[in-house]
Amino acid sequence: MTSANKPPARPQPYEKTFADPAPRLIATDLDGTLLRDDKTVSARTVAALEAAENAGIEVFFVTGRPARWMGVVAPHLAGHGMAILANGAAVYDVRAGRLIEAFPLPEEDALAVAYALREAVPGTAFAVERTGSFRRDPEYWSAEPEGPGSVVPVERLPLEALLAVDPAQPLLKLLAKHPAIDPDDFLATALSVAGRHGEITRSSESALLEVSGAGVSKATTLAKCCAERGVTAAEVVAFGDMPNDLAMLDWAGTAYAVANAHPQVLAATILHTDSNQDDGVARVIERIVAARQET
Repeated sequence: MTSANKPPARPQPYEKTFADPAPRLIATDLDGTLLRDDKTVSARTVAALEAAENAGIEVFFVTGRPARWMGVVAPHLAGHGMAILANGAAVYDVRAGRLIEAFPLPEEDALAVAYALREAVPGTAFAVERTGSFRRDPEYWSAEPEGPGSVVPVERLPLEALLAVDPAQPLLKLLAKHPAIDPDDFLATALSVAGRHGEITRSSESALLEVSGAGVSKATTLAKCCAERGVTAAEVVAFGDMPNDLAMLDWAGTAYAVANAHPQVLAATILHTDSNQDDGVARVIERIVAARQET
């Protein structure tokens, strides 16, 4: 084949240009994407986030984390202070400690998922994430510090008891954990036996599933927040690493997977950047800001 007839080379990640339309909003996952493995924000990433905000590009942290886990990035939310939490189930003003909006999981759906999983995958343990509390059954191992009442007594019926605590608070997520099953197999099983009752995904390396209300995802809530700001999907650059990011990456006009991403995420995205350990998100943000300054 002569050079004149050769197909154009496939663009590499860093050949992406950011001119038309120019990005107006950056949406990034945290764990495994923006944060390093030790859950810190690197100095380079801090500088890149600040540069983006100074250039007039809004940054949204879009995460599976609850509000109580946002302290590590709270200082880097610039002027707006808002983040999308719990895989899209809540919009939260992290600085003010105030819930802006919630998209709850109906409790009857949470019970339906839990019972279906308990039958299909014996040994599954459960926890409940509400806007202001976290409760787990005794078999659900948790590494985080817990206050009084976090563990529902074993003599009570765990599934109903978990939902009976703090019922006035919106139910954001049902969490399901198994000690031995393959994480991807766990997700596939959950989708097959209970997918109609909610949005089921995963963001952990372990067999931990996260269940939100049907139709609630990072993508749906990000789209809503962008619409309120007059920002189109084409003006959004998104970053992620795990299956819970797939809907957001599909919705955004420009989507990047970090090099350490789950194979499904790498396969679903054309653009890849360096790993979370190598400041992959910051490297792309620097290019976005540089392109903005050139125009």
